[in-house]
Amino acid sequence: LVATAYSIPYLGFDDVEVLQTGTSADNGAISVVSAGTGLGQAFLIPEKTGNYIILDSEGGHCDFSPRNGLESELLFFLQKKYSRVSIERVVSGPGLLDIYAFFKSVANKEGVESEPEPVGSTASIIDRAIAKESPVCEKSLKLFISLYGALAGNLALQYLSCGGVYLAGGIAPKVLPLLKEYGFMGAFIAKGRFENYLLEIPVKVVMNETAPLLGAAQYASSI
Repeated sequence: LVATAYSIPYLGFDDVEVLQTGTSADNGAISVVSAGTGLGQAFLIPEKTGNYIILDSEGGHCDFSPRNGLESELLFFLQKKYSRVSIERVVSGPGLLDIYAFFKSVANKEGVESEPEPVGSTASIIDRAIAKESPVCEKSLKLFISLYGALAGNLALQYLSCGGVYLAGGIAPKVLPLLKEYGFMGAFIAKGRFENYLLEIPVKVVMNETAPLLGAAQYASSI
């Protein structure tokens, strides 16, 4: 993910998809968050020279903090499986599978007919949700996207990321059509008194799969 962070200043217009234009500040701090097999975070801190200091992070292992009753139920559900529930346990590919298991258990308790075909992968949840073939998959992806948006908004506040927030990794490009439909930006800006501040933060999805290689090359050329 650090390699991806090194690529951010060099990405072109076609390398990203804009979720919120915002007002990018010159030499503003930048947050990069990547949900995939895990949850990675990295940050670009501007220097007076115009370059950036790249900070790595294990922020994905910070605590998962529910915002409402549904998310509290999800936390209790996951605590039966894990000794500790980090944010990576919900905002990641494996996390999406666990969210699906949670909603499936809720449906079973409510006596709702279970889905005829089991879901065994993140990709199948995403595909069924996009095709609207499974209410459980749709609910799972909707909650996942909301949690992802809330996390991205937290990072924007923690690092005052007026240079932008970038979503990297494999999941965001795959669910791009649903990021707006399922409320990613609504969760991103839902920070009370800081809503107006977050409306000015550019938010972009990294679409270039070779971004880590580009970043590694930029790093190599600078040493």
